[in-house]
Amino acid sequence: MQKLVAMQTVRVWDLPIRLFHWTLVLCVIGLVVSGNVGGGAMEWHLRFGQAVLALLLFRIIWGLVGGRWSRFSSFLYAPKTLIAYLRGERKPEWTVGHNPLGALSVFALLGFLLLQVGTGLMSDDDIATTGPLTALVSGATVKFATRYHSTVGKIALIVLVLLHIGAIVFYWRRKKENLVRPMMVGDKTLPASPAVEPSRDSVASRFFAALVLAASVAFSFWVFRLGS
Repeated sequence: MQKLVAMQTVRVWDLPIRLFHWTLVLCVIGLVVSGNVGGGAMEWHLRFGQAVLALLLFRIIWGLVGGRWSRFSSFLYAPKTLIAYLRGERKPEWTVGHNPLGALSVFALLGFLLLQVGTGLMSDDDIATTGPLTALVSGATVKFATRYHSTVGKIALIVLVLLHIGAIVFYWRRKKENLVRPMMVGDKTLPASPAVEPSRDSVASRFFAALVLAASVAFSFWVFRLGS
């Protein structure tokens, strides 16, 4: 007879992190499409870049003060932990938020997005679009930033996004684990033992997140106006 396992429903992804995630998805799609279309769409490319900078700033702050499983400390794994995971070792705490491999993907995406936005601020396509910070840096820096932004950074970001999507499909098809649903509703169904600490997701924490987002938007707006 198969033994029944008691389950628990846990709030893993707080509302601010879910809104961040799906808004970032839309903005990255907008960046890729507008960047490839060019021409008049480059005005939108700059707007999407400004939005992504604000979102990244919000994520960095929320990674320090946000819900339990949104904080970087919950998925900052040592290299030996990643190696153990790749060798097939599994621990219950690795299945709640981001597992060691998923954490590596998150940090890589955030890092390359920051690089892409940063180099975009200093890029000049020699046609009609100039980054807002080009006047504040040297010509050599502008040249390097433009080359990186339009080649290495763009390709690396697309590859990382495709790998991220591929991992989601792999977990869904091979391991029967839906990673998308928890990022939409916030909750995960996990074995009742061991007990899992839920993420804080109260009205107060959501209001605080709104203040953090407002500050991030204001800072992004200020950065994009520096070269004016």
